[in-house]
Amino acid sequence: MSEPESDLKRMMKTVPQVGRVEQILLRRVRKGQVDAVQTASVVMRHGLEGDRFRGRSERPKRQVTAIQAEHLPVIAALSGRTSVDPADLRRNLVISGIPLVAMKDRRFRIGEHCVLEWTAPCDPCHRMEALLGAGGFNAMRGMGGVCCRVVAPGEIRVGDPVVAV
Repeated sequence: MSEPESDLKRMMKTVPQVGRVEQILLRRVRKGQVDAVQTASVVMRHGLEGDRFRGRSERPKRQVTAIQAEHLPVIAALSGRTSVDPADLRRNLVISGIPLVAMKDRRFRIGEHCVLEWTAPCDPCHRMEALLGAGGFNAMRGMGGVCCRVVAPGEIRVGDPVVAV
């Protein structure tokens, strides 16, 4: 009989789901409009071409941000809304079908070539209180998404598969 700890490690490494890119969002300027695009270039050591964080070396662990699509209705409910626009949450990617929390300290491929590595949780900022209303910050706690660094560049598209590697 195997030890419970080894079973837990094995289970944490097992991610059979295949996810999907639901949206790609570019934040071109600070506090400005967020643009939804169908395709984007993911650049090594920088992030998404056209995003305001692209090329900012002081944020190497936050080159690309992603949020779990399945968390959006929960965030909406916890903030007293009927829905939440992902653009308001200011993450680069909205991903469905694969648990992003399972990517902790792992890599995942988007499309054919792009590989991202989970580096940290993407905690909500104080702006969520203004965007979602009183309690908006707390509504997002634990569901703010993940920060990633680029391991392999590539073109990504809405609809691309997302798989653990």
